[in-house]
Order: sequence, then C-alpha cells, then structure tokens
Amino acid sequence: MVQAYILIQTEVGKARDVAAAIDKINGVVRVDAVTGPYDVVVLAEAPNVDEVGKMIVSKIQYVPGITRTVTCSVVNL
Repeated sequence: MVQAYILIQTEVGKARDVAAAIDKINGVVRVDAVTGPYDVVVLAEAPNVDEVGKMIVSKIQYVPGITRTVTCSVVNL
C-alpha cells in the first residue's frame, strides 16, 4: 500500500464541512482539522501511487470549500 498525507487549505469557516466530506471517501484512513497554515490534514492510502493520485484529483479536490491541496507521499527510509 502507498500512503500520502494531503494538507488542505479551505475557505474560511469550511474546515469542518470539508473534513466531514473527506472522511466518507474510500481510501481515507484519517482526517484531522488542525491549526496553522493548513486547515485539514488527511492520511490516505491506495494500492499504488497512481491510485492515490486519482483519489486526490477526482475525489478529494472536488469537495466544496477546498482552496488548495499539497500532497506528501510517505517514504520508508
């Protein structure tokens, strides 16, 4: 399995709604609302990197209220 953290910026006041919507997406392991430069942090996993990318582009980025995402792939050092 490939895992990635997705750092999400939302419109003002939309973090809760965005987190709730993303939590329902298949492949999402964990969703947390956070403070700082990002509003929501997501841990997602899929069988391969292409599937992680598809999840982000076709599902997560379509959630209303998201203004920006940054994806950080997990690596095993």
